[in-house]
Parts: sequence; structure tokens; C-alpha cells
Amino acid sequence: AATFYCEFGAPWALAFRQLLVRIQVLTPSCLFVLAIVSAEAKRQLLAAGFELLSENDDWNLQPGGRYFFTRNMSCLVAFAVGEKYRVGNGFNIIAAHTDSPCLKLKPRSASIKSGHQMVGVQTYGGGLWHTWFDRDLTLAGRVILKAPDGSFKHKLVKVNRPLIRVPTLAIHLDRTVNSEGFKPNLESHLAPLLATKCEETTVNFDDKKGSSSTKTVHHPLLLQVLSEEIGCGSDEIIGMELNVCDTQPSCLGGGKNEFIYSGRLDNLASCYCALKSLMDSSKMPEDLSNEKGIRMIALFDNEE
Repeated sequence: AATFYCEFGAPWALAFRQLLVRIQVLTPSCLFVLAIVSAEAKRQLLAAGFELLSENDDWNLQPGGRYFFTRNMSCLVAFAVGEKYRVGNGFNIIAAHTDSPCLKLKPRSASIKSGHQMVGVQTYGGGLWHTWFDRDLTLAGRVILKAPDGSFKHKLVKVNRPLIRVPTLAIHLDRTVNSEGFKPNLESHLAPLLATKCEETTVNFDDKKGSSSTKTVHHPLLLQVLSEEIGCGSDEIIGMELNVCDTQPSCLGGGKNEFIYSGRLDNLASCYCALKSLMDSSKMPEDLSNEKGIRMIALFDNEE
């Protein structure tokens, strides 16, 4: 989490802060960033004269044209070609990223420890991992479903309640933590707690050894929670790409509401400003009449 300051006296500041908070609340993972932001961005880009491109088609780009495309639901590129553009002229590019440091669910996440169901996670990016302890956490991301006709589709999912937690030891079990510092082992100490062990909802690791079914690599209880959230059968889930995220919503704070208390501020603020600047500077055809280059924004999903 971080704090972002915006000059209180600026007339646009409050609206800008409120919009950023709204974006932060709606986008717990990079997949949600593009799903939520690109849905609105697509509407605004089309309204501003931008044309949606497909990477599977041949492109016929023209001077004065406005174009955009997305990839993998987590990357967006938009650009406007100047009327006076000639081959060899330059690009004016704003690049940002939709991803942030986080904990990602492992491909084989199910584990049992001391009679409890744990969820295996791996660190992604350069994060302050001690800040993930003792928070009300949940999961958000993408689930791959297999339809009855054999086709595959993906759905975004967010469990809208505290689902998992990474607890720390009580002080009487770790007396030196204040003098020697908190030094967790990221592999063994950063495994979120899902539930107490329950035989009918727990993987039988001995019987299922070597199998790659989702029922054997993830806890059936986790699959049940996800299927209830999506509205499908747990046997329809054949894959998932899930991030751990905080359930505490972003908000405004400070004596004058001049601060934004939130995580993922650097990337989402940059993505919004980049998109807004391109659209505002390329709304009308005459905006590009004297442009010799190509104005472009690139929102990548793998900066971390």
C-alpha cells in the first residue's frame, strides 16, 4: 500500500483523487485493470474516432488514423498517426504497466500443514512482502472454464470477502522479532491459511500423486468457492490465474482528503493519465493536422 499526494487547492484535484480511488477499488489485479479500464477505454476510444485492430488481421494504417488493440486482456496499445507522418519519423510514446508486485497462486497450490489447508503462493515483482502479513486477503484474477461443447472460455473472478490470511506468530513465540527484526522465509512463512482441514474437501495427496487435474493441484474447497462466485460447476474449472489481494478498499484520507490510501498507485495512475492524455489530444481530426509523428501509449502487463 502507498500514499499519493495531490495538491489540495487544484480545482481538478478532488475529482481526480475520487476517480483514482474508484479505479483502485475495481481493479484488484492486472486482469481487472484492463477488463474494467479497457471496457471504458474502448468506449471512449471508439467515440474519439479510434479503430479497434486485431493482431490476426492485416492493418491498413493511414495518416490521421487513430487505432488501438489489446492482448491477453491485460495489455493495451493505442496510437494516433499524424497527418504529416512519413516513414522514418519518430514516435511519441508513453509507457506504463498494468501489473503490480503481488502474491500469485502457484500452479499446484494445495498443501496441508499442521491440520490446516494452506494455499501455495509465489512472489511476483519486487514487493514489500512483510506488509502482506496479518491482512484480510482474498483472491482475484482469471479462471479458465471448459464448456460442454469442448470449447474454452475465461471469466474474471474476485471473491468479495476475506478468504485467506498470512498470520504472524504471537510475540511470546517470537521474542526477538523487535530486536532482531522480522525476517520471514518467503517460501515457508508466506503461505496463506485457507481453512481447517476437512476430509471431504481435502486433496488426497497420496492417491492423486502425479495427476494434473485441478481437483488434485488445488484444494476442492477453493474450487468450490470459486465456482460459487462464478456460477459454474467446480468440474468446469480447468485452470486459473489468480492473485492475492487486500480486501481493504482504497479511500481518501488526511485532514483535507488530500491523500489517496491505496496500493498499486504508481501503475494505475500512470495508465489513467496516459490514456486520458492520448484521447484528449486526439479527439478531433484537426488535432493531428500538424503532427509529424505517431502519438502512442503502451500499457504493458509484465513490467514487474
